[in-house]
Amino acid sequence: MNEKTPLDAILIHGMGRSPLAMSILAARLQRAGIRPHLFGYSVTFERLEECVRRLESFIRRRIQTEEYIVVGHSFGGVLTRATLPRLVHKPAACFLLTSPTCACRAARMITPHPIARILGGEIGQLLASEQFMDSLPVPEVPTKIYAGTGGPRGRYSPFGDELNDGVLTVDETVLPSVPMETVPIVHTFIINSKFVAQDIVKVAREKRSQHAHPFC
Repeated sequence: MNEKTPLDAILIHGMGRSPLAMSILAARLQRAGIRPHLFGYSVTFERLEECVRRLESFIRRRIQTEEYIVVGHSFGGVLTRATLPRLVHKPAACFLLTSPTCACRAARMITPHPIARILGGEIGQLLASEQFMDSLPVPEVPTKIYAGTGGPRGRYSPFGDELNDGVLTVDETVLPSVPMETVPIVHTFIINSKFVAQDIVKVAREKRSQHAHPFC
């Protein structure tokens, strides 16, 4: 592949946010020569199947280069994993930023409440479902996880002494055989981390180079 051709990046925000939440990360990727495409969805008004179909279509329409990456924050990472098996043209790499990989404690605590059921819709309920979360495939493309460790710990923390980002524990973001990087930041703001942006650029360039020179 021509190294001068811009690499595309699909950016998927977290639950309860909007595409604007990814604007700082998008700007940093743009400056590094990676062309960002921001995908938006609403957990309140959409069902999972609709989100998956729209994301698949969005990727197919937006990607004009041979290679692209996907970056999903929180539920954006869950949506990424649900969509990957349907993609004919797979990404060169995926990056999951503080994305739950099991029926996490926070989802199980919040979803029984009526307001949470309304605002979270079907998707909010699925995040608390062990059956659904366990059914999501581990990505078959190169993937890296970023887990936050800036959450409270100790006697008065709901997480006890477990490393956490204020929403998820590190253990709730683990996937078998997928490399992980911990970042001393909280769940919401990991998408604004300069380190995370730089690392995504570094890994994406490595994957492009390996693709361009597969026998080196």
